[in-house]
Amino acid sequence: MTDKDKKIEEKAKEPAPKTEAVEAQEEKKETLEAPAKKKKKSKKQIQKGQAHIHCSYNNTLITISDLNGEVLAWSSSGLLGFKGAKKSTPFASTQVVGDVSEKVKKHGVGELEVYVKGVGSGREAAIRALVNRGFDLVLIKDITPIPHNGCRPRRPRRV
Repeated sequence: MTDKDKKIEEKAKEPAPKTEAVEAQEEKKETLEAPAKKKKKSKKQIQKGQAHIHCSYNNTLITISDLNGEVLAWSSSGLLGFKGAKKSTPFASTQVVGDVSEKVKKHGVGELEVYVKGVGSGREAAIRALVNRGFDLVLIKDITPIPHNGCRPRRPRRV
């Protein structure tokens, strides 16, 4: 090999000088990648919370929140796949409590104030399921709205 061939090979091995356009593109990539690193959001550790149980004739909704009212988890029998008349059964409400308690475990909730609303059949079953899941119930309160001689009743039907 001649000296000229050796010099050509050495130049080929060296990285090519970067132009201004290439350098600008690399800077853009670096700035775009920097904000992508987000802090991992830590879960709130809460010892005491509230459970709101709404049992209607058609569905059962359970929401667990902290004492300020910020919702930690919720579930309903319709969300779990129950349809029709099965949504308002006591079995469906126990399944809903199981689903909500799994979601709340990561927050560390131990004590609950339970507020029950509605006239459905899953009220007592939901409360029993909360106790069986290991929650300490501090308070059980019925907040079902009761009309004080509310709306005028319908006229009697003439047959």
